[in-house]
Amino acid sequence: MAACAIRRGLLSTASKYNQHKCIHRILSAIDFSSGFDPKRAQPLCSSCGLTSFQQTRFLSSRNRPEGKILEPVGVFEALKQHGKYETGQLFLHSVFGYRGIVLFPWHARLYDRDVSPAAAAAAAAADDRYVRTFLGLYLIKLFSLCYSSMVLFVVCFFSKPDSVGHGSKEVKGKMHTYYQVLIDTRDCPHISQRSQTEAVTFLANHDDSRALYAIPGLDYVSHEDILPYNSTEQVPIQHELFERFLLFDPSRNPPFTARDTLRAWQEKNHPWLELSDVHRETTENIRVTVIPFYMGMREAQNSHVYWWRYCIRLENQGNEVVQLRERHWRIFSLSGTLETVRGRGVVGKEPVLSREQPAFQYSSHVSLQAPSGHMWGTFCFERTDGSHFDVRIPPFSLESNKYDKAPPTGYPL
Repeated sequence: MAACAIRRGLLSTASKYNQHKCIHRILSAIDFSSGFDPKRAQPLCSSCGLTSFQQTRFLSSRNRPEGKILEPVGVFEALKQHGKYETGQLFLHSVFGYRGIVLFPWHARLYDRDVSPAAAAAAAAADDRYVRTFLGLYLIKLFSLCYSSMVLFVVCFFSKPDSVGHGSKEVKGKMHTYYQVLIDTRDCPHISQRSQTEAVTFLANHDDSRALYAIPGLDYVSHEDILPYNSTEQVPIQHELFERFLLFDPSRNPPFTARDTLRAWQEKNHPWLELSDVHRETTENIRVTVIPFYMGMREAQNSHVYWWRYCIRLENQGNEVVQLRERHWRIFSLSGTLETVRGRGVVGKEPVLSREQPAFQYSSHVSLQAPSGHMWGTFCFERTDGSHFDVRIPPFSLESNKYDKAPPTGYPL
């Protein structure tokens, strides 16, 4: 059972009990009992030498024992209604269910095409009247004949009011906090079908190269997707960069502080990591969020080629099961060209969005022979009865910046 299925069940149950002004403890388990077949390590970046282990899930026909061992791993903390989470904050991702740790924040402009100014003010006032309380976090391990795997957590909280409906399409950017985070590598195989764990990519450090390299287990997380918790473990997150970037300091809260290597890496790679604009729009209960990133410029055949990465999250906010079938993009370049791109699915997949697994997130790339442009389009979804409907992709700008020199050369480790 997927992590977000449990999360949605917890939210629904907690909302029901909250009507009686009570706090109830909810215990659920996520079964990740399928084994994993580790493949040999493959380097992703020749300049930094970091490796990624490609892993393949498989199901065994053997009977698996039902014994469970409950191990406490931490305690949920109160959500931050104001301010931001600090470097070293442990968290559970509220949508994809993975464990992670905050490296540093980004301040982005959120263009939400679903929220009118009056509704946004009402939602902000409602936020101040609701408090979510988190009482505990536990990790359950299922032990089989050959493999053990993680399953999940205890959450107690008050529910939050539903999101506001559609309003004016005149969109003004509102400042919103996102975080650069590390994903626990133990959780990556469990989310790989719903969220790419190698989605943060860079241009290679050769002026005439269009090759990309990825940093495994690096992600961007919105403030509202952070479910903070604390732990007494000195290494609560498994990631090859964890101990290179963070230092355990029990006198601090959270008890992890940035090493000089993290600060140097952030400063050096800031132009290619920076998140500035977020675009969001909902059509027929399917919310599309787009985040573009400028990657740099390359020279090819005596012309300049500008590259962008864009991250897209699809979320089913309704009860109906739908499947993404096609994408339809329009790409306009400042040079005057307009390109149309059609294709099946996205990144080779046609994800199903349901109440149990409502979200899918992926990244892709686009290049233009101009320093700026625009993208917009639609996704075609299919219902269970065979009917189809289009979901709008919010229009967004592709803007280059002053950092049009060579992209980063790797990690300053």
